[in-house]
Amino acid sequence: MPKLRHIIFLLLVGAVLWHFYGDSFQRDGFQGVASSIQSDIADMLEHPNVNNTIQYLNNEIEQIYSRLTGDETLEEQKEVPQAERPDLTEPEEQSFSIHNVEIGDDRSDVENKAGSPKRVTLNEYGTEWAAYHENYQNFFMAAYDENDKVVGLYTNQDLIASKQGIGYGSSGDNVHAELGAPITAIRKGFTNYEIDGNGEYNTFELDHNYVTIFFDLHENDSVTAIQIISKDLEQEKEGFFGEPNEKLKEGFEYQLFDITNAARATRELPPLEWHEPVRETARSHSEDMADNNYFSHTNLDGESPFDRMEADAISFQMAGENLAAGQTSSIFAHEGLMNSDGHRENILKPGYRELGVGVAFNENNQPYYTEKFLTE
Repeated sequence: MPKLRHIIFLLLVGAVLWHFYGDSFQRDGFQGVASSIQSDIADMLEHPNVNNTIQYLNNEIEQIYSRLTGDETLEEQKEVPQAERPDLTEPEEQSFSIHNVEIGDDRSDVENKAGSPKRVTLNEYGTEWAAYHENYQNFFMAAYDENDKVVGLYTNQDLIASKQGIGYGSSGDNVHAELGAPITAIRKGFTNYEIDGNGEYNTFELDHNYVTIFFDLHENDSVTAIQIISKDLEQEKEGFFGEPNEKLKEGFEYQLFDITNAARATRELPPLEWHEPVRETARSHSEDMADNNYFSHTNLDGESPFDRMEADAISFQMAGENLAAGQTSSIFAHEGLMNSDGHRENILKPGYRELGVGVAFNENNQPYYTEKFLTE
């Protein structure tokens, strides 16, 4: 089988060479082609994006090889048992509920319905997101106050119920017809914090809560997620961003990981496994961007995402990187990435098996997010 891989590679090389140097060959023969190639290689090696292209071609060759040879390393799909979806009912007190949970419910009632949380991490409000799921199915997060009352909810799965008939997959037109115009700012003291969802989300003030509804631009602007934050909790958060610390950094990392797996579960894709070493590579890149005020897959030394992984001795058959910056939380970062073609492709790529996430903050408390996907 290695011979087949070599044949595929040689055919690709031959096609590329003929495309670029066919005219030189017909005009000057082999000597002219050799001279042209030598000159072009010298120029190419000085370009920082060359390594990115080489790694991309290598990934594509690996995938072609796996399909032709039946190699299951990249192609196999894990069987994921299907969890029973809860029977959603119309909310009793609030306009919206998630997994039949409403703002103001007791934590004990939530956990009677959903069991114990799989993970509890700090969020930007200074409280914690408790993540509930069954192998990332029936996924939602809840935040509690000091009295164990629900003050925040989020899901990106079909767990939304409302008195207005809005649910997962509802059209954006239906949302606006039922809820009216969204708010354009949140006032805190003497400061107005503007809300510009750019068509990707709208925020509504309902039942003394801020309800943010996210839309999937790739699915006809349908409802893909919802976040509900009590007005009191939002007002307690000073400023636009949360207060940076190590716990919040870790919280954002694990939240983005869990939300990504929940998005994959919705599409019957296997969950990714946490990769600790590549998390450190991702953190380093986020820190570099935050400290040096840039935003790019190629760092200031000209290193690609693949260069950085190799420098950290991380081996991989295929890999990809997603970046986001400026979003107030992992929720907003993820929903934005899902509306971007290339980033969405990484999140939903069946061939990936692991994920590491690294977060850093700049001097203005703005988060930088790096997701690194791979299959070893």
